[in-house]
Amino acid sequence: MLMKRLRQISAAVCFTLVTLLFLDFTGAIHLWLGWLAKIQFFPAVLALNAGVIVFLVLLTLVFGRVYCSVICPLGVFQDLAARFGHRRKKLPYAFSESKSWLRYGVLAVFLVLAAVFHASAWLDPYAIYGRAANALLQPLWMWGNNVLAYFAERMNSYAFYSVEVWMKGAAVFAVSFVMILAVAVLAWRGGRTYCNAVCPVGTVLGMLSRFSLFRITVDTSKCNGCTLCARNCKASCIDAKAHRVDASRCVMCFDCLDKCSRGAIGYRFAYGKKAVRTEPVSAGRQKPVADEGNGRRAFIAGTAVMFASAVSAQVAKKVEPVKMDGGLADIIGKKEPVRATPLTPPGSVGARHMQAHCTACQLCVSVCPNEVLRPSRRLDTFMQPYLSYERGYCRPECTKCSEVCPAGAILKISRADKSSIQIGHAVWVKDRCIPLTDGQECGNCARHCPAGAITMIPSDPSDPESLKIPAVDAERCIGCGACEYLCPARPLSAIYVEGHEVHRVI
Repeated sequence: MLMKRLRQISAAVCFTLVTLLFLDFTGAIHLWLGWLAKIQFFPAVLALNAGVIVFLVLLTLVFGRVYCSVICPLGVFQDLAARFGHRRKKLPYAFSESKSWLRYGVLAVFLVLAAVFHASAWLDPYAIYGRAANALLQPLWMWGNNVLAYFAERMNSYAFYSVEVWMKGAAVFAVSFVMILAVAVLAWRGGRTYCNAVCPVGTVLGMLSRFSLFRITVDTSKCNGCTLCARNCKASCIDAKAHRVDASRCVMCFDCLDKCSRGAIGYRFAYGKKAVRTEPVSAGRQKPVADEGNGRRAFIAGTAVMFASAVSAQVAKKVEPVKMDGGLADIIGKKEPVRATPLTPPGSVGARHMQAHCTACQLCVSVCPNEVLRPSRRLDTFMQPYLSYERGYCRPECTKCSEVCPAGAILKISRADKSSIQIGHAVWVKDRCIPLTDGQECGNCARHCPAGAITMIPSDPSDPESLKIPAVDAERCIGCGACEYLCPARPLSAIYVEGHEVHRVI
């Protein structure tokens, strides 16, 4: 049917574009498609985006849970997993009563986690899919880019540039993989199980969809109780014997509409005049319905292969190349210092604001060009981004993370704003500084400090000609990490950035 086709096309477009947001490491796609992340339900609630919230509420009250079947990427992912899992079964589902105690119990736990422990990201459907796309699919995307860059370079073209692919955290990768696998298995076996039994967003929208103007309804004068519609409902919400549809669980996929040859089930205005059965209809009069065939979504197989390839590529042991200095000596990699207060991105206001609003969707981590953002391993902020400077530093001219955050955890800032926001301050460690340990001049930290917060002073105040050491002006330092990243001391830098609980403008 036309409505089903339109829903499938819209869902495929939204799903593809949202996935591209997490695959893109340049930030260019966000200039055009960033609004797709901002119209996700839970990020809009955290960001207090009243316009989006009102739009989604009205959309549900008028058309039902269209959000779950078109806009939500995890919802579309479940449809793909369900179709692939039941592709050989003509009648894969059956009606089941709503497990209200489970739905509202999970919602209550979710609200407590969100209000008290700020751990709501664990169940947010958008964040679950975002973490999986970042951990499993973005490496494949980057490796493909590197292949194109390899050939482009040999044709004297700079259309592509090579990027380094690295796993940002084994624990976060494992959790992301397990969660998306659990959702996929539930969808494989029972269709929209996660949506209608666990997902808090689905529960909230389900309460609204009970009163939607347009719903899937059954015309009792035409229905003969053959149960074809119920046996093809991935939400298990059609009770063919009672001739009713549970509107709180129906996700408006329209899969049931083309199963009934009598037109007994349809998407109609729910408050119109209801038809009444005047005579019984024999089950033998029901016309057989042809199976849709396995080729309707042939691309599902390709999606599954890509998913499995991403998992195997990430889990496989990665052999790091040995870095050489001029081909003569190994370069020891940097280690992350122990910070009393973790660093949160400029625009995040501070640790408390970041923890309360972040859904840990990894969108900012995906787009960070300086490779300084990574998921936290701490229990209180698990999977939420923090800054560390072993691979780069937070350049004052870069504001990409603030431009893509849909939940308001990182507020949008300008380049001028970033240059004046102090997220931390540099701390000098005397025992590691090369002028004192090796007797060699250095000054890397002072030369590359964009804020001019570091000056070199004589190590011996009584001898102006003595080797110079850095002195940090904590009032001018913005905590960008240029000094920490560029310090030649190994494995720990002789100067590192200590975070601030609350950012301030200098």
